[in-house]
Amino acid sequence: MKRTLLFLLSIVMLVVFAGCSASAGAGDKDSLTIAWLPNESGTDLTEARDEIGKIIEEKTGKRVEHKTTTDYIVAIEAVANGNADMAFLGAQGYIEAHNKNEKVLPLVVPTGASGTLDDAVYYSWLAVNKDNVDEYKDGNEFVIDSIQGKKFSFVSNSSTSGFKVPSTGIVDYFSKMGEFKDLTAEDLLEGGEDKFFSEVLYGGSHQGSAVNLLSGKADVAAFCDTCVNNYVELADGEENRPGAVYKVKGDAAEPFNTVVGKEFSLISVTPVLNAPFVYNSETMNEELKGQLLEIMTSDEIANNEKIFVPEDSEFSGLFKKSADERLVEVEDAWFNPIRELSK
Repeated sequence: MKRTLLFLLSIVMLVVFAGCSASAGAGDKDSLTIAWLPNESGTDLTEARDEIGKIIEEKTGKRVEHKTTTDYIVAIEAVANGNADMAFLGAQGYIEAHNKNEKVLPLVVPTGASGTLDDAVYYSWLAVNKDNVDEYKDGNEFVIDSIQGKKFSFVSNSSTSGFKVPSTGIVDYFSKMGEFKDLTAEDLLEGGEDKFFSEVLYGGSHQGSAVNLLSGKADVAAFCDTCVNNYVELADGEENRPGAVYKVKGDAAEPFNTVVGKEFSLISVTPVLNAPFVYNSETMNEELKGQLLEIMTSDEIANNEKIFVPEDSEFSGLFKKSADERLVEVEDAWFNPIRELSK
């Protein structure tokens, strides 16, 4: 009996010691890994990523490693399973990571021009080649009726503005018609003769989806404004409004270098909650999380022109700076409107 008690006591001590070691490790680790979605993994954003890493290294003394990806799922899984400590994900990507591991939580999001969460939105676009835009008009109004039966490009089914928001909008619009009253988002995942779309492509990134459209692989494409604004410029109309025409810049980096000068028109525009930086609270303690929150919401980050790029700059940064844009703390509940799209 005595030997059994001693054995049980030793097991308890081992568990306690292991827990203490794990907790210590979360704070004592000498490196910090940040995962990036394909949209922010390109070489054109290397300096912007490195600038964030450099500031974190200076303030925390920890080495920052960047995990760039070519697939949404890789970035989501990396932060969910602890292979990355932080990640920059879309709202839908964050929700998926949190569903996989509730220890994944939002840290900060970029604000709108007000410097608050009130206008912390970007825009999900449905775009078509400029020459075909009249197919998607009813008088002076833009309508999406004609997208049915077309070749359509999404970004990834884990993308907020490149799948979740546009697919919900398409279903809401067409399910009011008798022929499509039972339409679901799942019906949009694949194309075919008996499907809603004749063909469905996935760009893997917002840039890739846009190039699917401009290269002629797709008739209609979903992608967002912020992920392509380093490569395109407004050619006609009002920004982020149906009817606006955008043109690929002459010096556009990959993958747009193959479609320089091509133009596309917007037929649908939907505001979307801004994308968060998230963290895994299992791989870092509260002290380190607090340090990162202070760093990311600092004026040093907000005023850094490699991170928040002035509107007249040619530099390819992560965010545009037109007024008081900055990073601010955000709670999980702020993303509930995106969760509601899945219900």
